[in-house]
Amino acid sequence: MYEFFKGKLVEKTPATAVIDCNGVGYILNISLQTFSQLKDKEDILLYSHLVVKDDSHTLFGFSSIGERAIFRQLISVSGVGANTARVILSSMSTEEVYNAIIMNNVGALQSVKGIGAKTAQRIILDLKDKVNKGEDVAEIFTDSHNTSKEEALSALVMLGFARHAADKALQKVLKSQGFSLSVEDLVRLALKIL
Repeated sequence: MYEFFKGKLVEKTPATAVIDCNGVGYILNISLQTFSQLKDKEDILLYSHLVVKDDSHTLFGFSSIGERAIFRQLISVSGVGANTARVILSSMSTEEVYNAIIMNNVGALQSVKGIGAKTAQRIILDLKDKVNKGEDVAEIFTDSHNTSKEEALSALVMLGFARHAADKALQKVLKSQGFSLSVEDLVRLALKIL
Protein backbone atom coordinates (compact mmCIF):
# COMPACT_ATOMS: atom_id res chain seq x y z
CA MET A 1 0.00 0.00 0.00
CA TYR A 2 2.82 2.43 0.89
CA GLU A 3 5.93 1.92 -1.25
CA PHE A 4 8.22 4.40 0.51
CA PHE A 5 8.32 7.49 2.70
CA LYS A 6 10.50 10.41 1.71
CA GLY A 7 10.85 13.43 3.92
CA LYS A 8 12.63 15.07 6.80
CA LEU A 9 13.93 12.84 9.61
CA VAL A 10 12.40 14.31 12.77
CA GLU A 11 13.41 11.70 15.33
CA LYS A 12 15.20 8.37 15.39
CA THR A 13 15.81 5.66 17.94
CA PRO A 14 17.37 2.23 17.37
CA ALA A 15 13.82 0.86 16.92
CA THR A 16 11.88 3.68 15.21
CA ALA A 17 12.18 6.63 12.86
CA VAL A 18 9.73 9.52 12.54
CA ILE A 19 9.55 11.11 9.09
CA ASP A 20 7.81 14.40 8.33
CA CYS A 21 6.20 14.06 4.89
CA ASN A 22 4.71 17.45 4.02
CA GLY A 23 3.49 18.14 7.52
CA VAL A 24 2.37 14.61 8.42
CA GLY A 25 4.61 12.61 10.76
CA TYR A 26 4.88 8.87 10.15
CA ILE A 27 6.50 6.54 12.66
CA LEU A 28 8.20 3.53 11.10
CA ASN A 29 9.63 0.57 12.98
CA ILE A 30 13.20 -0.04 11.81
CA SER A 31 15.98 -2.56 12.30
CA LEU A 32 19.42 -1.71 13.65
CA GLN A 33 20.68 -2.22 10.10
CA THR A 34 18.49 0.65 8.87
CA PHE A 35 19.26 2.73 11.98
CA SER A 36 22.99 2.56 11.19
CA GLN A 37 22.29 3.77 7.63
CA LEU A 38 20.31 6.83 8.75
CA LYS A 39 23.23 8.54 10.49
CA ASP A 40 22.27 12.23 10.82
CA LYS A 41 20.74 12.79 7.43
CA GLU A 42 17.98 15.34 7.31
CA ASP A 43 16.18 14.20 4.14
CA ILE A 44 15.71 10.45 3.96
CA LEU A 45 13.85 7.80 2.00
CA LEU A 46 12.71 4.59 3.66
CA TYR A 47 11.09 1.73 1.76
CA SER A 48 8.07 0.53 3.69
CA HIS A 49 5.90 -2.43 4.50
CA LEU A 50 2.51 -2.15 6.21
CA VAL A 51 1.48 -4.93 8.59
CA VAL A 52 -2.27 -5.01 9.22
CA LYS A 53 -3.65 -6.86 12.23
CA ASP A 54 -7.07 -6.79 13.89
CA ASP A 55 -5.92 -4.29 16.49
CA SER A 56 -3.17 -2.32 14.69
CA HIS A 57 -1.66 -1.06 11.47
CA THR A 58 2.13 -0.98 11.82
CA LEU A 59 4.62 0.51 9.36
CA PHE A 60 8.10 -0.93 8.97
CA GLY A 61 10.86 1.04 7.25
CA PHE A 62 13.96 -0.19 5.42
CA SER A 63 17.02 1.58 4.05
CA SER A 64 17.19 -0.71 1.00
CA ILE A 65 14.91 -2.72 -1.23
CA GLY A 66 17.00 -5.82 -0.45
CA GLU A 67 16.33 -5.52 3.26
CA ARG A 68 12.60 -5.12 2.64
CA ALA A 69 12.62 -8.14 0.29
CA ILE A 70 14.17 -10.46 2.90
CA PHE A 71 11.80 -9.05 5.57
CA ARG A 72 8.82 -9.95 3.37
CA GLN A 73 10.22 -13.42 2.76
CA LEU A 74 10.87 -13.97 6.47
CA ILE A 75 7.32 -13.00 7.50
CA SER A 76 5.95 -15.47 4.93
CA VAL A 77 7.41 -18.30 7.04
CA SER A 78 4.99 -19.84 9.52
CA GLY A 79 5.90 -18.80 13.06
CA VAL A 80 7.95 -15.77 12.02
CA GLY A 81 6.16 -12.50 12.68
CA ALA A 82 7.11 -8.96 11.76
CA ASN A 83 8.89 -8.29 15.05
CA THR A 84 10.86 -11.54 14.83
CA ALA A 85 11.91 -10.65 11.27
CA ARG A 86 13.01 -7.22 12.51
CA VAL A 87 15.09 -8.85 15.28
CA ILE A 88 16.74 -11.10 12.68
CA LEU A 89 17.58 -8.08 10.51
CA SER A 90 18.88 -6.23 13.57
CA SER A 91 21.18 -9.12 14.46
CA MET A 92 22.39 -10.02 10.97
CA SER A 93 22.97 -8.06 7.78
CA THR A 94 20.77 -8.77 4.77
CA GLU A 95 23.68 -10.56 3.12
CA GLU A 96 24.28 -12.73 6.19
CA VAL A 97 20.62 -13.79 6.25
CA TYR A 98 20.73 -14.77 2.56
CA ASN A 99 24.03 -16.59 3.04
CA ALA A 100 22.65 -18.49 6.06
CA ILE A 101 19.64 -19.61 3.98
CA ILE A 102 21.66 -20.56 0.90
CA MET A 103 24.36 -22.39 2.88
CA ASN A 104 21.90 -24.19 5.24
CA ASN A 105 23.57 -22.49 8.21
CA VAL A 106 21.09 -23.23 11.01
CA GLY A 107 23.59 -22.10 13.64
CA ALA A 108 23.79 -18.58 12.22
CA LEU A 109 20.02 -18.15 12.41
CA GLN A 110 19.91 -19.75 15.86
CA SER A 111 22.37 -17.15 17.13
CA VAL A 112 19.53 -14.60 16.87
CA LYS A 113 17.68 -14.13 20.16
CA GLY A 114 14.32 -15.91 20.08
CA ILE A 115 15.12 -18.19 17.12
CA GLY A 116 15.28 -21.85 18.03
CA ALA A 117 16.49 -24.81 16.00
CA LYS A 118 13.03 -25.64 14.60
CA THR A 119 12.32 -22.05 13.51
CA ALA A 120 15.78 -21.73 11.93
CA GLN A 121 15.27 -24.99 10.02
CA ARG A 122 11.79 -23.88 8.91
CA ILE A 123 13.16 -20.56 7.61
CA ILE A 124 15.83 -22.36 5.59
CA LEU A 125 13.41 -25.01 4.31
CA ASP A 126 10.73 -22.49 3.29
CA LEU A 127 13.01 -19.86 1.76
CA LYS A 128 15.85 -21.82 0.15
CA ASP A 129 13.95 -22.47 -3.08
CA LYS A 130 12.61 -18.90 -3.20
CA VAL A 131 16.09 -17.47 -2.80
CA ASN A 132 17.64 -19.80 -5.37
CA LYS A 133 14.84 -19.74 -7.98
CA GLY A 134 12.16 -17.15 -7.52
CA GLU A 135 14.22 -14.03 -7.05
CA ASP A 136 17.51 -13.05 -8.58
CA VAL A 137 19.57 -12.58 -5.43
CA ALA A 138 22.16 -10.44 -7.19
CA GLU A 139 19.48 -7.95 -8.19
CA ILE A 140 17.96 -7.73 -4.70
CA PHE A 141 21.16 -6.16 -3.46
CA THR A 142 21.15 -3.29 -5.91
CA ASP A 143 21.89 -0.71 -3.22
CA SER A 144 24.68 -2.36 -1.27
CA HIS A 145 26.39 -4.48 -3.92
CA ASN A 146 25.76 -2.69 -7.16
CA THR A 147 29.09 -0.87 -6.92
CA SER A 148 31.24 -3.98 -6.50
CA LYS A 149 29.32 -5.93 -9.12
CA GLU A 150 29.40 -3.04 -11.60
CA GLU A 151 33.14 -2.48 -11.08
CA ALA A 152 33.80 -6.19 -11.62
CA LEU A 153 31.56 -6.16 -14.71
CA SER A 154 33.43 -3.16 -16.14
CA ALA A 155 36.75 -4.89 -15.53
CA LEU A 156 35.61 -8.05 -17.31
CA VAL A 157 34.28 -6.06 -20.28
CA MET A 158 37.59 -4.19 -20.50
CA LEU A 159 39.33 -7.58 -20.57
CA GLY A 160 37.35 -8.38 -23.73
CA PHE A 161 34.46 -10.50 -22.44
CA ALA A 162 30.89 -9.96 -23.64
CA ARG A 163 28.86 -7.92 -21.16
CA HIS A 164 25.99 -10.45 -21.00
CA ALA A 165 28.31 -13.44 -20.41
CA ALA A 166 30.30 -11.53 -17.79
CA ASP A 167 27.10 -10.49 -15.99
CA LYS A 168 25.87 -14.11 -15.88
CA ALA A 169 29.22 -15.28 -14.51
CA LEU A 170 29.14 -12.62 -11.78
CA GLN A 171 25.61 -13.61 -10.79
CA LYS A 172 26.72 -17.24 -10.48
CA VAL A 173 29.63 -16.18 -8.27
CA LEU A 174 27.37 -14.06 -6.05
CA LYS A 175 24.88 -16.92 -5.65
CA SER A 176 27.51 -19.52 -4.81
CA GLN A 177 30.06 -17.50 -2.81
CA GLY A 178 27.94 -14.91 -1.04
CA PHE A 179 27.87 -11.16 -1.19
CA SER A 180 30.85 -9.99 0.82
CA LEU A 181 33.46 -10.52 -1.90
CA SER A 182 35.83 -7.77 -2.99
CA VAL A 183 35.89 -6.58 -6.61
CA GLU A 184 39.16 -8.46 -7.16
CA ASP A 185 37.69 -11.73 -5.86
CA LEU A 186 34.56 -11.27 -7.97
CA VAL A 187 36.68 -10.81 -11.11
CA ARG A 188 38.99 -13.74 -10.26
CA LEU A 189 36.11 -16.16 -9.64
CA ALA A 190 34.16 -14.97 -12.67
CA LEU A 191 37.23 -15.56 -14.85
CA LYS A 192 37.23 -19.20 -13.78
CA ILE A 193 33.66 -19.54 -15.06
CA LEU A 194 34.29 -17.65 -18.30
